Amino acid sequence: MKIAIGSDHAGFVLKNRLRDQLIADGHDVVDLGAHSTVSSDYPDYAATVGNAVVAGMAVRGVLVCGTGVGISIAANKVHGVRAAAVSEPVSARLARSHNDANIICVGERIVGIEVAFEIVRVFLETPFSEGERHIRRIDKVSQLETEE
Repeated sequence: MKIAIGSDHAGFVLKNRLRDQLIADGHDVVDLGAHSTVSSDYPDYAATVGNAVVAGMAVRGVLVCGTGVGISIAANKVHGVRAAAVSEPVSARLARSHNDANIICVGERIVGIEVAFEIVRVFLETPFSEGERHIRRIDKVSQLETEE
């Protein structure tokens, strides 16, 4: 699967570990930064990864910041992104199966590396269960993007 990955400085170390694991697992990974621990702004990376996913340059995205919260808020401002900040695998599975999330966000300061690996693995392996109630709700969320 082609995956876009990004982080700010606070998620740099975990992003690199996740990138390396994804590559080892056979995924095609596009690392969109940050490329160091020098202070950087999470909205920049959220936008870059979000736009890559929406444009079809990647099937899914992975974003990392200190908590996963700020970068998920920023990513969700990109039209067509459904980003979920999670700190355990059950929420990652439900974000995919119920919400058709296309980007997962984790916090380097919140989750350990093994939990982060499991969150991303579950997120990538879980299909969207296209039940009518879920599609109806996702359509309503998408409609919010067009309201002024």
